[in-house]
Amino acid sequence: MKIVRVIARLNVGGPAKHVVWLTKGLSSPQFESLLIAGTVPPGEDDMGYFATDMGIAPIFVPEMSREISPKDALTVWKLYRLFCREQPDIVHTHTAKAGTVGRFAGLLYRWLTPRAFLGQPRSCRFVHTYHGHIFHSYYGPAKTRLFLTIEKVLARLVTDRIIVISEQQRREISEEFAVGRASQFAVIPLGLDTGVYAQWQARRHTFREELKADANDVLVGIVGRLTEIKNHRLFLQAAALFKEQFALGSLHARVRFVVIGDGHLRSKLEQQVERDGLVDDVIFVGSRRDPENFYPALDIVALTSRNEGTPLTLIEAMANARPVISTAVGGVVDLLGQPLSEGGNEAFVVCERGVRVRPGDPRGFAAGLAHLISDESLRREIGERGLQFVLAHHSKERLLKDIKDLYQDLIKY
Repeated sequence: MKIVRVIARLNVGGPAKHVVWLTKGLSSPQFESLLIAGTVPPGEDDMGYFATDMGIAPIFVPEMSREISPKDALTVWKLYRLFCREQPDIVHTHTAKAGTVGRFAGLLYRWLTPRAFLGQPRSCRFVHTYHGHIFHSYYGPAKTRLFLTIEKVLARLVTDRIIVISEQQRREISEEFAVGRASQFAVIPLGLDTGVYAQWQARRHTFREELKADANDVLVGIVGRLTEIKNHRLFLQAAALFKEQFALGSLHARVRFVVIGDGHLRSKLEQQVERDGLVDDVIFVGSRRDPENFYPALDIVALTSRNEGTPLTLIEAMANARPVISTAVGGVVDLLGQPLSEGGNEAFVVCERGVRVRPGDPRGFAAGLAHLISDESLRREIGERGLQFVLAHHSKERLLKDIKDLYQDLIKY
């Protein structure tokens, strides 16, 4: 079975790791896998090193990137030519841009053949994975409507299976936004190499020593690109409110906020830190390539996004038994589990595997942080439940099996 996998760019984030793991894991006598990727634009960190470390050599299409461009037509043509050369059994696209140009190229590949006049198009199957979606919080209303229309057309004309990574995401895309038919959808959660984090306790000191953190310091970290959708501004607002309202109360530990990642908003966020008097409280450490070291060092992992699929950063945090606090967006709701208590209009909700906060609510986020910081036993309980959940449901081996089964069912069909 020959698989061609397409992603818009290998920038820092969960989708890049996901496609590399799948390309590596589906390379055996049973499968032949090829990874196609576009260009990482200026201002974003390139994660091509991860593919190299895994022994994967992607084919790069320089014209393919995140933003809409006249070069997209050339990208479609180049992908079409690649499909003609490789003659895949399955084309699997990942992320919005690759899903658009890849499936338009797939439409050409399927029908631009003499046999199409006899009603016999090429038999290649097309799969698209939504790691998130762009149907709110990314663009203005007009552009969002355009993209949603394109997705509906592509789902109808050239998509055999639509993969989503959580049940919450399936409900949003299938039911709320009416993309595709219900029968097209498959829920396949993310997987990761849990073995990388197996000895997290032994590595807890490494990053903490680098930050000169005392044993009693509480480190609250946020991991991700410094871009609008991740809403680091909310994280810093919550840090300022926490310092103002809670830090001088019953909390005796020193609390520091650690921003791990880089991006075009860094200078604006650093200015916000200065304006809010957080220079001694917030540390920007830039991009890191050692999650096996920085996750264990953190006492709480935060996420403040406006829109998400299922964020890999929270799964990685749970794989290190770290308690998490997050805005209730996308697959985060499923990841955190059921509420442990019903709070009505409370600012935050303590769930089985983390604390849930309404999107865009810095006061609720600050209150949720204060609750976690003040209760060390709760942090341990949430962290342990998260670890057991990830080991049971988010292993790389389970991911590979689910994808293999889906491909084999498609080919049989």
